[in-house]
Amino acid sequence: MKFGDIAVSLAIIAVVIIIIIPIPLLAVDILLSFNISLSLLILLISIYNKEPLQFSVFPSMLLLTTLFRLSLNVTTTRYILSRGNAGSVIEAFGQFVIGGNAVVGFIIFLIIIIIQFMVITKGAERVSEVAARFTLDAMPGKQMAIDADLNSGLISEMEARERRMRIQGEADFYGSMDGASKFVKGDAIAGVIITLINITAGFVLGMLGGELSFLEALQKYTLLTVGDGLVGQIPALLISTATGIVVTRAASDSDLGNDVLQQLFRQPRIMFIVSGVLLFLGLTPLPNLPYMTLSAIFLYLGFILRKSIKESIVEEDGVPQEIEAEEIKKPENVIPLLQVDPIELEFGYGIIPLADPNQGGDLFDRLVMIRRQCALELGIVVPMIRLRDNIQLESNQYVIKIKGVDVAEGSIIFDHYLAMNPGTAEGNINGIDTIEPAFGLPAKWIEEDEREKAEIFGYTVVDPSSIISTHLTEIVKNHSHELLGRQEVKTLLDNVKEHHGALVDELVPKIMSLGEVQKVLSNLLREGISIRDMVTILETLADYGTITRDGDMLTEYVRQSLSRAITKKFIEGKNAKVITLDQNLEATIMESIQQTEHGSYLNLDPNSTQTILNSLAKQVEKLMSVGEQPIILTSPIVRFYFKRLTEQLSPELVVLSYNEIDPKVEVQSIGMVSA
Repeated sequence: MKFGDIAVSLAIIAVVIIIIIPIPLLAVDILLSFNISLSLLILLISIYNKEPLQFSVFPSMLLLTTLFRLSLNVTTTRYILSRGNAGSVIEAFGQFVIGGNAVVGFIIFLIIIIIQFMVITKGAERVSEVAARFTLDAMPGKQMAIDADLNSGLISEMEARERRMRIQGEADFYGSMDGASKFVKGDAIAGVIITLINITAGFVLGMLGGELSFLEALQKYTLLTVGDGLVGQIPALLISTATGIVVTRAASDSDLGNDVLQQLFRQPRIMFIVSGVLLFLGLTPLPNLPYMTLSAIFLYLGFILRKSIKESIVEEDGVPQEIEAEEIKKPENVIPLLQVDPIELEFGYGIIPLADPNQGGDLFDRLVMIRRQCALELGIVVPMIRLRDNIQLESNQYVIKIKGVDVAEGSIIFDHYLAMNPGTAEGNINGIDTIEPAFGLPAKWIEEDEREKAEIFGYTVVDPSSIISTHLTEIVKNHSHELLGRQEVKTLLDNVKEHHGALVDELVPKIMSLGEVQKVLSNLLREGISIRDMVTILETLADYGTITRDGDMLTEYVRQSLSRAITKKFIEGKNAKVITLDQNLEATIMESIQQTEHGSYLNLDPNSTQTILNSLAKQVEKLMSVGEQPIILTSPIVRFYFKRLTEQLSPELVVLSYNEIDPKVEVQSIGMVSA
């Protein structure tokens, strides 16, 4: 097999050369015999294959075998017309079929050609065409099913990739078979034309140049022509049959022979009916012996099948109980119960149509987009989102869980749309008042008739699938720091290592452990900072990891390195209206920082904390009253601790340091927090 590619290439070139250059009669006999052997080999492979893709080279083989047969036809025609002799194989085939009667032999040959061309070849061609069309039409649905299984966690990324390649391979195979079946049809037509040429030209050359009588020329050239045609058409018939088997073969766990036996002889009732019909025909004037014999055979088969089915039922009844009892006793069967899915979406039975692709649901497709969106915006690979129906929920209710714990819930009204006022909508619409679950905005459930009217008035109108997917996206973003574990960080580092191997090798584990890197990345995600620029993050950790091991301080250094990205995320344009801290307050916070061996924390008395939060609330309300996003600006050393302090008031409040603002941005302080 080492030089197989070279041998195949030389064989193809030799086939073409045979058409031009004459070869010895002995070589002709060998090649004709090889042609029959090769066709038989292809037929048997087609029968024993379990699925078409196991013989994916078949379309190419059709072309090569057709070219091979045509080259042999040209060679044998040259010998028949020039010498009146085409070798012992053709002569033997002609003598065997004709049996001394040229007319009968020629008629048999024509019948074989008609069977191949009109029945097998045209049928295989039509099946190939239909199979190619249906395979291509089914591709989108199969791709969606793979994505659905991938998102639900039923298959892995590797399995999904293999299934996609398999679907693509099936489409390519049936498309190629649609075109390759034309070779078989053309080969049959060429066989008929070559036969007519051989007989006609043979008569003329035999009577004029060979000085043969009419009967002698008829006998001689009919024998040679029929022999040549049979030698060529028998392999063509085998190949045509193999083509029909391949394109009509459905995927199965066994080969064609086993499937035929299992599916024809599996119902004893049918065997008894056939036996009775044959017995009745045997009592008529028809020949008794054949029908009586066949009736007895089918009756015997019916009894044998019924006995085997009863025995298998008894075995199947006992085996599952034994297996179930043994499985329950195994201690490792408790292990799957310990598995906790990172993200789950449970919903009532009324929402099932949204998650079922067969009912037109597109929720699975939206889960794919959620993972893509989080990868682009946050730089994380969101774990598989598990979808489950829960009969304990109301029909239109859904619950989002993070690591098995409920973190959010919502409800929809099927066949309705949610209309939200972005602040610029004018006019009233009829609907059911509600609250948008993702952002808590006032909204209305409206019917299909009101949708166009609402959009004209300026309302934002979304369908139920968009509501659930948007809510799920926000939950994933808000809890992304919880979803990023050490294993996920290892995956991200392996991805960076492909192009920045030296950076990763220097940092982990020489300077920082995997857990320490994970803590810094979680701190960034907690405040909505994307970790997509992993190279910059790791470069900063490599620079400052030798100075301090405090994860919170390292997070601040990384934030300063990501200043442009942070500015772009939280500040629009070149101007920023912010709230600053009083110098005395910053000094108080710095004096209240307590250092321990496990890290640092802010130690403020409750009264001072409440005073700071009250002052902050007033300034935030003032800034929001003028339509600005509240942004708190502090010194770098204070930022982290003040952020932790403000989480008691509002976890979404943005706290930045001076070093995190792009120098090109003009900062305007319109409020100050004091103690």
